[in-house]
Amino acid sequence: MNYYELSFTYTSPIEVSIINDVLASELGEIGFESFTENENGLQGYISDQLYDVKTLQEKLADFPLDNVKIQYTETWMESKDWNEEWEKNYFKPIRIGNDCIIRASFHTPEPDFTYDIIIDPKMAFGTGNHETTYLMLSEMLKLDLQGKELLDMGCGTAVLAILARMKGAGRVVAIDIDEWAYNNALENIRLNGTNDIRVALGGAEQIPAFGLFDLVFANINRNILLNDIRHYTTCMKPGAFLYMSGFYKEDIPVIEAECSRNQLIISSYTEKNNWVAVKVQKPQH
Repeated sequence: MNYYELSFTYTSPIEVSIINDVLASELGEIGFESFTENENGLQGYISDQLYDVKTLQEKLADFPLDNVKIQYTETWMESKDWNEEWEKNYFKPIRIGNDCIIRASFHTPEPDFTYDIIIDPKMAFGTGNHETTYLMLSEMLKLDLQGKELLDMGCGTAVLAILARMKGAGRVVAIDIDEWAYNNALENIRLNGTNDIRVALGGAEQIPAFGLFDLVFANINRNILLNDIRHYTTCMKPGAFLYMSGFYKEDIPVIEAECSRNQLIISSYTEKNNWVAVKVQKPQH
């Protein structure tokens, strides 16, 4: 099968990573199969049988974020082994210390790692390539999760939920508002034999149906986190921890202020290339 590669760039005050996430979701609805992101924008791939310029232009004209002007170029690509293409150019195994490796099913297994997670993503997000996913995985690897109840909010590929289950978490719930991410999460959960993870399609309104948690992981973006911290608080047991990422170091004060309004206390943060993950606790009483 032959494909078109479309390279999207933006003129906007909004962070490129946020636009990438929204655009990938929108393009997935019209047949785009995979994506890779870069510092300037997004590359999307669609079969020549599904590619329709008019449909694409209508989708871009109705883009849900304001103040975003999207430019794109298209390149026709001959049929090739796309697994090989991913392996060579895009999705390489992610190794976190000696504890965890995240790889695709077409990568050679590396048995020296404690946790071997297989992720076959439809996009490059949520594989550990991005700093925020790497930070959240690193934080989770430090924890004793045996028997804990954990929520993975904005789960994407469900890599955090899968690692939590592998580390012995007793009940794991994964929620994502994007239907494509929801389906990809289900696929990856099956690949890793962690089938008792509960997956829900939706936003923070889904949380109350699943009760209370010892740990909440939310890797989304600053604006959604600021809106949803109040929802996370209500599902956290006394003394529970909340880990959040998807924003920059300079955003910590505004995140901390919203946490404070909800009786949550930031205890520490980790940083990678100016992206951060914060650790927040709900008081015992």
